[in-house]
Amino acid sequence: MCREIGKERGEWPEVLSAEVGSKGPTVDLRHRKKPKSSENKDPAKEEKVNDTPIPERAPKHVLFQRFAKIFIGCLAAITSGMMYALYLSAYHERKFWFSNRQELEREITFQGDSAIYYSYYKDMLKAPSFERGVYELTHNNKTVSLKTINAVQQMSLYPELIASVLYQATGSNEIIEPVYFYIGIVFGLQGIYVTALFVTSWLMSGTWLAGMLTVAWFIINRFCYLLMSASTYTFVMMWEYSHYLLFLQAVSLFLLDVFSLEQSDKVHEVYKIYIFSLFLGYLLQFENPALLVSPLLSLVTALMLTKCLQLNMKKGTFIAKIMKVINFYLVCALTVTLNVLMKMFVPHKENGHMLKFLEVKFGLNMTKNFTMNWLLCQESLQTPSQDFFLRLTQSSLLPFYILVLTICLLSMVQVIFRRINGKSVKESITLEDGRIGERPEVIYHIIHTVLLGSLAMVIEGLKYIWTPYMCMLAAFGVCSPELWMTLFKWLRLRTVHPILLALILSMAVPTIIGLSLWKEFFPRLMTELTELQEFYDPDTVELMTWIKRQAPLAAVFAGSPQLMGAIKLCTGWMVTSLPVYNDDDLLKRNENIYQIYSKRSAEDIYKILTSYKANYLIVEDAICNEVGTMRGCRVKDLLDVANGHVVCEEGDKLTHSKYGRFCHEVKINYSPYVNYFTRVYWNRSYFVYKINTVISFQS
Repeated sequence: MCREIGKERGEWPEVLSAEVGSKGPTVDLRHRKKPKSSENKDPAKEEKVNDTPIPERAPKHVLFQRFAKIFIGCLAAITSGMMYALYLSAYHERKFWFSNRQELEREITFQGDSAIYYSYYKDMLKAPSFERGVYELTHNNKTVSLKTINAVQQMSLYPELIASVLYQATGSNEIIEPVYFYIGIVFGLQGIYVTALFVTSWLMSGTWLAGMLTVAWFIINRFCYLLMSASTYTFVMMWEYSHYLLFLQAVSLFLLDVFSLEQSDKVHEVYKIYIFSLFLGYLLQFENPALLVSPLLSLVTALMLTKCLQLNMKKGTFIAKIMKVINFYLVCALTVTLNVLMKMFVPHKENGHMLKFLEVKFGLNMTKNFTMNWLLCQESLQTPSQDFFLRLTQSSLLPFYILVLTICLLSMVQVIFRRINGKSVKESITLEDGRIGERPEVIYHIIHTVLLGSLAMVIEGLKYIWTPYMCMLAAFGVCSPELWMTLFKWLRLRTVHPILLALILSMAVPTIIGLSLWKEFFPRLMTELTELQEFYDPDTVELMTWIKRQAPLAAVFAGSPQLMGAIKLCTGWMVTSLPVYNDDDLLKRNENIYQIYSKRSAEDIYKILTSYKANYLIVEDAICNEVGTMRGCRVKDLLDVANGHVVCEEGDKLTHSKYGRFCHEVKINYSPYVNYFTRVYWNRSYFVYKINTVISFQS
């Protein structure tokens, strides 16, 4: 860019002199200084070109065509997003029969940590003022017993704050119920997400047909159960682990800069944005230390420091290549050093369990710890199943993604070797060149998708980020004549004109794909919208109703974290734990409360529960009699391993337990269990016990 700007500035005096020296049309502008590449052209041919009459209306037609193309593309992008949001809303209504449910039944559909997010949204609406509501969330002592938490910082509640403000400021409280406004925002953001995918693919390929194909692939390969889960919500709105994704983006940009595939000034402008965003987020999240110790800040700081040490040298020289290698190792060393120093001087507890989890995940360490093994057993943290790849293949996404990725990777490698050998990349790439790997934006997305794909092969939950990327990249590739031209250059195609064939394929292939997807999957989507489903969970409804009618307002409930999240949302009662996994103290609480499903004595369980000031204990039959899950991943099995009650590996010491499983024994109502716990309510799924304050030992 710097060279291009300099060249344009060098031509300005000639342009100005031509304009000043002529009173009529500036015909002399044609005699501007030509680029060096045009000096050897045939004069007769050039004169012939210059003498060709130019139709006066051609510029108007060109402008009209561009306007029409942009207008149609923008209309298609917005329509795609709106239609997807409407589709999600209709599917959600059919799946849960949402509008025909009572408020309690609607709230039960929010499961896990999504229930906690919605409960805080409700709390904001009940607050007498916005300021008071924010204060109560930042000094929250009504959610978890014996613990005051800053819920805004810990759970990134800015989306809930914004949603509550919009609900009241727009007067929606007189038109729509709070729950519909809330899920409407979620679906609307999903629509914006689809529109963004459309525009990204459109900009890269130059045709909005690629955007349409991206949207089609994305809808077909979505995961419906994700819509109401916290992972989708937190990722689209405000994800607490977003700086890790930005770290991958920074790594991609760094590699572009290392191989001189993008101008350093542009890349470092992005780094400045990262630093600004991190520090602004640090301040707005009540000085969240997790952002200061994030690898993103260390990497970007190291990159900015090494930029100050770089010398301006002629590209392609041997010394320049050596400096590139030194710069690469310097950045890596500085990043690690800065991150270690930040963790030494910045007090932090957040996400400390993540490093331990990754060590166990990659086989660098072994543990019997319940929390670590429980996290490893979560479906979203395991390796992807074969069913995932089968679905991608059936929709033709995976084969075309691999084709596009392979061609772009090989072309990128060619560009890198050209740079290593000292050959400069052309400033303007034409279709005839067939070098799609010389486009910096393509290389960036290739590096980024490879990094995300590698992580998705290890952690299944990351497929929610990687799959949309696959849709965008595959659609861009099959709709891009450059990709087909690059392939034809390698194949040395001579029987058919390669440019003509590339243009034909860039239109024909996506059209054929679109028609086949429409024929095969459109009936399935219509079936989803027409098929009525029913969310039926009467036992949970009865439990919540009993708590609201019978339990004292000051009561504290103990049980599994997922159930505690539902109780907090549906009743507002205080609980001992939450389904939140970014805090070490809450994770330890979860592990201790889960001991109600272990082989521990009634006295041990009583001491654990009273240490958290619990008044009621809820035992879930589904966990106590859990069957059918992956071998070794049942809660009671993990507890037995952690407590040493079973032999996990050869050489392990077995600690025999003389007590039966607590969740079974407490149901029998005999001493000493009745001395500590009194059953006050039960149904087919739940058993509620009051924790006795006065213990009466009976024989």
